[in-house]
Amino acid sequence: MGDNIRLDFEGIEQVPLKEFTEKAYLDYSMYVIMDRALPHIGDGLKPVQRRIVYAMSDLGLKAGSKYKKSARTVGDVLGKFHPHGDSACYEAMVLMAQPFSWRYPLIDGQGNWGSPDDPKSFAAMRYTESRLARFSDLLLQELGQGTVDWVPNFDGTLREPALLPARVPHVLLNGISGIAVGMATDIPPHNLREVVAACVRLLKEPKASVTQLLEHMEGPDYPTEAEIITPRAELQAMYESGHGSVRMRARYERENGDIIVTALPHQVSGARVLEQIAAQMNARKLPMVADLRDESDHENPTRLVIVPRSNRVDVDQLMNHLFATTDLERTYRVNMNVIGLDGKPRVRNLREMLSEWLQFRTETVRRRLQYRLDKVLERLHVLEGLLIAYLDIDEVIHIIRTEDKPAPVLMKRFGLTEIQAEAILDLKLRHLAKLEEMKLRAELDELSGERDELEKTLGSKARLKTLIRKELEADAKAYGDARRSPIVERTAAQALDEASLVSAEPVTVVLSKKGLVRAAKGHDIDPRTLNYKSGDGFQAAARGKSNGLAVFIDSTGRTYAVPAHSLPSARGQGEPISARLKPPEGATFVGVMMGGEDDLFLLSSDAGYGYIARLGDMMARNKAGKKVLNVPKGAGVMPPVPVRSVEDDWIVAITNTGHMLVMPLAELPQLPKGKGIKIIGIPSPRVASREEYLAAITLVQDGESMTIHAGKRHKTLKGDEVDEYVAERGRRGRKLPQGFRKVDDVIVDYADGD
Repeated sequence: MGDNIRLDFEGIEQVPLKEFTEKAYLDYSMYVIMDRALPHIGDGLKPVQRRIVYAMSDLGLKAGSKYKKSARTVGDVLGKFHPHGDSACYEAMVLMAQPFSWRYPLIDGQGNWGSPDDPKSFAAMRYTESRLARFSDLLLQELGQGTVDWVPNFDGTLREPALLPARVPHVLLNGISGIAVGMATDIPPHNLREVVAACVRLLKEPKASVTQLLEHMEGPDYPTEAEIITPRAELQAMYESGHGSVRMRARYERENGDIIVTALPHQVSGARVLEQIAAQMNARKLPMVADLRDESDHENPTRLVIVPRSNRVDVDQLMNHLFATTDLERTYRVNMNVIGLDGKPRVRNLREMLSEWLQFRTETVRRRLQYRLDKVLERLHVLEGLLIAYLDIDEVIHIIRTEDKPAPVLMKRFGLTEIQAEAILDLKLRHLAKLEEMKLRAELDELSGERDELEKTLGSKARLKTLIRKELEADAKAYGDARRSPIVERTAAQALDEASLVSAEPVTVVLSKKGLVRAAKGHDIDPRTLNYKSGDGFQAAARGKSNGLAVFIDSTGRTYAVPAHSLPSARGQGEPISARLKPPEGATFVGVMMGGEDDLFLLSSDAGYGYIARLGDMMARNKAGKKVLNVPKGAGVMPPVPVRSVEDDWIVAITNTGHMLVMPLAELPQLPKGKGIKIIGIPSPRVASREEYLAAITLVQDGESMTIHAGKRHKTLKGDEVDEYVAERGRRGRKLPQGFRKVDDVIVDYADGD
């Protein structure tokens, strides 16, 4: 880029905008990735978290010390190390103090630090107090022992640790999530004892595979007792690739017929779960639940009570539905993306993660030992000089008393270094006692032994590994605990379909001439006797179950399926079915059907054409419906008629001019959609001009009688009388008796049948 910089006549740099914006964006991206969003594999912390922990340590807020206002800590962090917003800094601090958010909290808080129901409900930093938790010792214990590099703070006035010398793989213990530019990280928390066991295995067997490491690590371990239900094969694939997902499910038990939810998935609010269940109850989608209660208290942090409507409710089936439709079951993304020892972000699998952390730990321990060895050697060097002086203390005193510059004389006389000479000159008179010489010799012997041990350890990889292993095992014993999240293999929950959620009660769906629909309980209702609005009347009715679908057909031949339980009660006069659907403009609804998918219906147009249709082929859940019956120009759609038996049913077709034809239903084809074939012969021009059209159509069986209504007149035809009108399909039919030849409206019912 430097080659493209030009200076104008005022000496101002000029850079191409493309290059400037590219560099500016890349610089910003790298800053977000490296200095804000992603954790380092060494200590598993983001910069703000590292600075909070270090600042609290610097303030003397160690575990066991007196609490201090959180505002004091935030002020130190912002003023000394992290020049960003105070609210973001305090939120990061709160997260590290919440035992329901972090598996091993680093901060011990006093006051309101939020609750599992609302993690953001914490008090302002001027009200809360805090200090470091005991677990933070594992990050800070070796800080002053030459283990890490120190870098200048943002304004160069102070120094801060580039990393904290973690004694355990903290990057896996508390988990972390962050969004950078173009990349993100989501690492789940794990159990300290299990992670340490895997590290020990890797120390003993550097080539151990992910499968072998998983013999010690079951999987993630969240700060909740909810179950992890991800299959072990998927967990292994996740650890081998470094990315995947973990599914958690709430735990519940039965108590006096009630369902008690005792543990929720990580970061799931009990109040939110109750809201989700209540919303389904209000929408009449959860009839098997009678009541909800939240009985959570101090002794029982999670106790949600779900009361089934009766003992007959299948609890496992109900909970499966709730797992699928609420936060009682939740999936967490896993993406183990961290900044490595080379300073570059990358997704690592479990073996790479632990192996690289062990490199970090090995180097940390080596630096700690070397730092201690240097201190021991310095002290031994001083002790050797002091003991030389003690051997001839009188001459040493004489030189000090008589010489203007005793240090060079002492160095020359006794072969001392400048450091040893200065140490002798700094001796207090009380240290000239014989007892002090004995103490020095004892210290010399002790430090000599320590020096030998340190040199042996530093000179042997095996000794170094053994030391790291012993320290890891000791820390796991001192700070570890039992697993909280049990891993139980279960299949993912499936929501029940709407029909399964609704009780199967008999209902009669009634459609009026003006398209108002309602559902009456039971099958013993005569829909013609219901109250209708002025100018309205009965059009069609169908009997079925409340957990089934009501299939409506309009005047254009389109069908629409609506859940029967969602229809308004017959206590009122109904609601327009068109308000729920999107029929073509000007279309009216002429019929309704109910039953199983394989139930058959006779569909026909008043032009005299028809066919047999399967109900399942007419069930269209979309609002625009499905074109099923093709209607000739100028014709209308007849109300569908349920088929009892294709072989035994006879079609009775009556025109408005009084022509009636009876023919076997079996002569009609069964089609998924179409126009059908001619049932009764009506000339097309007469249909188009509405001079003649099919006025009624029904199905009868041998021996049954029927009553024909025409205005105020009615006539009952018995079985043998009906037979007189049998004719070939497509014929005009035979004229009804005088008085029924100008039929405006014909209603056919069964005198002997159902």
